[in-house]
Order: sequence, then C-alpha cells, then structure tokens
Amino acid sequence: MITGGLGHIGKVIAETLAELGSDLVLVDLPSAQSEDFCSRLTSTWDVNVIYFACDLENERERDAMITLLKSDGIGLNCLVNNAAFVGDSDLQGWVAPFEEQAIQTWRRALEVNLIAPFHLSRSFAPELSASGKGSIINIASIYGEFGPDWRLYEETTMGNPAAYAASKGGLLQLTKWLATTMAPNVRVNAISPGGICRNQPEKFVSRYVAKTPLGRMATEQDLIGAIAYMTSNMSLYVTGQVLRVDGGWGVV
Repeated sequence: MITGGLGHIGKVIAETLAELGSDLVLVDLPSAQSEDFCSRLTSTWDVNVIYFACDLENERERDAMITLLKSDGIGLNCLVNNAAFVGDSDLQGWVAPFEEQAIQTWRRALEVNLIAPFHLSRSFAPELSASGKGSIINIASIYGEFGPDWRLYEETTMGNPAAYAASKGGLLQLTKWLATTMAPNVRVNAISPGGICRNQPEKFVSRYVAKTPLGRMATEQDLIGAIAYMTSNMSLYVTGQVLRVDGGWGVV
C-alpha cells in the first residue's frame, strides 16, 4: 500500500515496486488521472493495482478504507506512508510568517502527516505481521531532523512551515517507536529526502545547491534505490533506521 500514490514521489514509489513485481494498493484523493496511471502500471509490469480514493485527513474515510481492505482479505506485506501536506501545499496560514502560522492548519498537518501513518500502521499490523516479512516505510524529510536555513528563502515567496517540520520529526520518532513495538515480524524504517527540484526560484536553487556536497537538488528518481532497498529482502536485518537521500545536505 502506498499513500499519496499519485503524487510526485508516490508515482515513483509505485513504478519502482511494480517493476519489482509487487501488486499495489494506491491511496490518494479522488483524481481523474488515477485510472490511466493504474492501467499503465498494470500493462507495463503485469501486476495487479487497486486504487482507493480516500481523504487521509478524514478519520471516517480512513476507517472505511481499512474496513473494506480487511474484508477483501487481500493481505498486506508493505505499507509506505508517503501522503503528506508539504512545503508548497496551498493551506491557509501554512507558508506564512511565524506569527501568522495557523493553529487549525497545524491540526490538519498533524492529521495527515503523523496521525494517519499511525492509524494505518496500527490497523494493518495483523496483516503485516502475518505476511512473514512485513515492512513499513515512512517518507520523512530532512526538515524532520534539521532546522531551516532562512537565508535560502530570502527574496522568494517560499517558506518552511513549522507544522511540516514538527510532523516530520514526529514521524521519525514514530518510526523508531514502531520498530521496537512491531518487531520481530515487521520492520519499520524511514526515508528522509532532501530538497527535490520542482521549478523553485533560481535564487533558492542556487543557494540550496551551494549547501549540498553533491552539487544539485534531488529528483524523485533519486529515491528509487532507497525504496527498492527498504522494501526488499536486501534490508531484512534493518529496522528503526532513517536513510537520508539528501546529497549530503545533512552533514554540512
């Protein structure tokens, strides 16, 4: 199962796991592109793909999806908690000066970025455990570990919401908590991407690149190896870990 399966990162995760032969359950908001994307995965890699339209901010919708999946008896051996409000999400009081960041938006961010991953992990724990090699992958962020360098954002409309950083930091700690709680039948790890290049202002990009040892921002394709490693037998003795895919940004 991949939440946020139609997003920038979600699609790359889905394509990676489909190429490795995985049947998929994709979860995201209702979208006109879902049918085409699922059909392409099926025809290209000969895997089964199910799509669930679910607003993960809504606990009732999450419960309904969980109930339906459990009743189908499909089984689950890997959960990728990828869906999130991110830095450029269009929310009131999100990318705003510190004094204008909204409490209600904090609640929304925590619901999607942290509570939903806990809810899904807890709910599917029996299926993941029964699979024999269950795995949970939480998609975090370097900003769950490090404070922002505000010089990067000068003279741009970009920002770095406090609720994003706090929710991703919480997700990293949840990863460690789940790793010890769900062992030995389920491994739980996190992947922590650095900044991904998506047409940000040139001023931001040049400053960000200057701080990055590998001399560029990330692309979604840079996550392919990490996803393949964490979801496969290559990492059978790895749990509770945070794998940074950040070009060395976090060591400077």
